[in-house]
Amino acid sequence: MKISKVILASKSPRRRELLDQIKVEYECIPSTMEEIMEGDTPSEIVCSLSKQKISDVYNKIKDEIKENTLIISADTIVAFGDRILGKPRDEQDALEMLTMLSGKAHQVYTGVSIMYVNNGETRMHTFYECSDVFVSELSRENIIEYIATKEPMDKAGSYGIQGYFAKYVEKIDGDYNNIVGLPISRLYREAKDKFNIEL
Repeated sequence: MKISKVILASKSPRRRELLDQIKVEYECIPSTMEEIMEGDTPSEIVCSLSKQKISDVYNKIKDEIKENTLIISADTIVAFGDRILGKPRDEQDALEMLTMLSGKAHQVYTGVSIMYVNNGETRMHTFYECSDVFVSELSRENIIEYIATKEPMDKAGSYGIQGYFAKYVEKIDGDYNNIVGLPISRLYREAKDKFNIEL
């Protein structure tokens, strides 16, 4: 069944671009809740955050939701070993994060929750995707030059793979779109498998 309405519970321009790329028409209703980190592993944390976001948006609009509607929420984190790297507090924090990632592999996790409303029934499903990112050796000058672009300052792990930093990414193992912020192919498959709907 083709979905009638899609709601994206995020204001991320990167997630919006990915839905635009596959020609999905959607309404953007971002969550405004204060995020609470729950879970012992990166995968548990991103799944918990995506569930919190989707519940927040659903509770805001549940009285207005029409039939055959899909709500999508997502949260992405960068992990280096057991350490979760959020957005840098300042340029020094960005310098320390990028120095740590230099010449090594790290992981990017995105947790996705999808909620399907149809025939008076609401069903939810949550999954996560993980991709490995291998970063080249970076000199201090490379890092300072990159920080000067201001690109790292609003991004988890202090970099954006789709921007200037791309030249420092040697390779990835996994879904590139997952690193950008939404594993589109997996989202398409999960919606089809769990709810028998097509985006």
